Amino acid sequence: MFLNALLLTASLSAVDHLPPLAAWQGQSERLLQPTNPLATQFELSNGLVSPNYQDTMAYLDKLASVNSAQFKIDIIGTSDAGRSIKMLIASETGQIDKNKATILLQAGIHSGEIDGKDATFMLLRDISQGQRNDILKRVNLLFIPILNVDGHENASRFNRINQRGPEVMGFRTNGRNLNLNRDYTKLETPGVQAVMRVINQYQPDMYVDMHVTDGADYQYDITYGSTPKFASESPKIAAFIEDKIVPAIDAKLTRFGHTPGPLVFVMNKRELSEGLAGWVATPRYSNGWGDLNNLPTILLENHSLKPYKQRVLGTYVFLDGVIDAVSSNLTQLRRVVKIEKDFMPRELVVARSYSKTPKHIDFLGIEYEQFFSELSNQQEVRYTGKAKTYAKLPIFWREQVVEKVKVPTAYYLPKSWSNIAAKLQNHGIKLERAYGVVDHLKQIKVVDHQFAKAPFEGRLQVSGKFDYQNVASVDLSQYFKISTAQISGKLAVHLLQPEAEDSFFSWGYFNSIFQRTEYSENYALLPFAEKMLAENAVLKREFEDKLAADKEFKNSPKKRLEWLYSKTPFYDGGYLHYPVLIDYE
Repeated sequence: MFLNALLLTASLSAVDHLPPLAAWQGQSERLLQPTNPLATQFELSNGLVSPNYQDTMAYLDKLASVNSAQFKIDIIGTSDAGRSIKMLIASETGQIDKNKATILLQAGIHSGEIDGKDATFMLLRDISQGQRNDILKRVNLLFIPILNVDGHENASRFNRINQRGPEVMGFRTNGRNLNLNRDYTKLETPGVQAVMRVINQYQPDMYVDMHVTDGADYQYDITYGSTPKFASESPKIAAFIEDKIVPAIDAKLTRFGHTPGPLVFVMNKRELSEGLAGWVATPRYSNGWGDLNNLPTILLENHSLKPYKQRVLGTYVFLDGVIDAVSSNLTQLRRVVKIEKDFMPRELVVARSYSKTPKHIDFLGIEYEQFFSELSNQQEVRYTGKAKTYAKLPIFWREQVVEKVKVPTAYYLPKSWSNIAAKLQNHGIKLERAYGVVDHLKQIKVVDHQFAKAPFEGRLQVSGKFDYQNVASVDLSQYFKISTAQISGKLAVHLLQPEAEDSFFSWGYFNSIFQRTEYSENYALLPFAEKMLAENAVLKREFEDKLAADKEFKNSPKKRLEWLYSKTPFYDGGYLHYPVLIDYE
């Protein structure tokens, strides 16, 4: 059986099963320099190969040695398997010039999607040899060539069934099978923890996270996007990207022979006419996190079915366009970022769904045929490779508001939850000491909850319904105060408000509140309850009304006893109570 699998693997091409390709030529091919002494492995292989971790780090070191005056290398983290996560810092004088834009370029968060590494290597090579002296005159660059270094070395020709090249590519998740681009709220992976440190230290003006997409076939080779302004919590930044950054990038890509497109997905991969899905990222993703933290962020998603050479060259041009647009509009960009940092809305949307009402776009797709597959026993799609424009195709954006919350003045986190305090600080959120005894805070009781059927990203998620209750005589010296009147206030709300899709509560960090640790005995509870009801007429009436209204309760000794016990001062006060207190005053 194993031998048969080996023979089959040897006989199969990694791309023969993919849809036919349209011929492509572009001016960006002139960027290739295979005879250059600093030619990349990508160039030497005619656009087929991306170097492994060892060779990648060797080339990074070579760039820094050739241009030591402008390039510095920093180890920003260490992977679970002990590999160094490195970042190259490029500046005109060897020191970050705060009067210039600082752009963070991140490749290999999904290490099979490695276009950004090889494209940026070419760009840095051109800078180091003086071919692109203009770039560092305008910007500082921070470049992470491989964020998911362990996944990068879990390499194979067969890691991504729907991607054309490189010949050998890394794996999507890390060595613990965690997806780094689902970790921007949890911060459980060394890679994303390292990114947080970089962002907090350098405060970049633009963050570019480089990927390769999945999904349908279409004409676009370079697709990218950010949170749209109609669904953004930093709408002025979103509008600026749409109005100033995107047109400049698109114009450059088009001039160099590429076809830029919007970052959208297909609602039904077997029937395009049903429309497109306009994705709005939650903060577990890089671009969703950036939107909440007032950091202009662009997610690049090259089209997986285009050849690796075409995608990498398009990425070079895309990055050149980002540099042009950001450096030319830096003053205005920083102005709108400051406005967003200084403004906290009274309410925030913490959960969304796809709208039932579509917008429409003209979509540059690929013609397809439908056929019945005996293997899948359903209608399937076969792409023909012929260009086709789908006019006024519906696009359903994830803009429907499901949950909106009032923004509190502050949250109070018990000091015993030091793991949460550490995560908040890693996000760049400030914690303060609190003092005094107060009576005006709110505590949240979980009145209903449901756990996910299976773990996701190594955690058991939970959703709930909540009741807000007054809580008296709170000694604040036992709490950390998290004010929402800070730069990262919107992010703090999404992390600490339990209704939020990517809150710490939703990710299961407070699951211990669902377990009771003390129980009662009937011989002790019943005499206490009799006395309690005799002395409290209001409570007695509540008990009688519940007996009259709830037949199941009336006929269940267990439910009766649980209710009575919950009214005693012996009841576990932490059970089903979210430990984070909320201040609305």
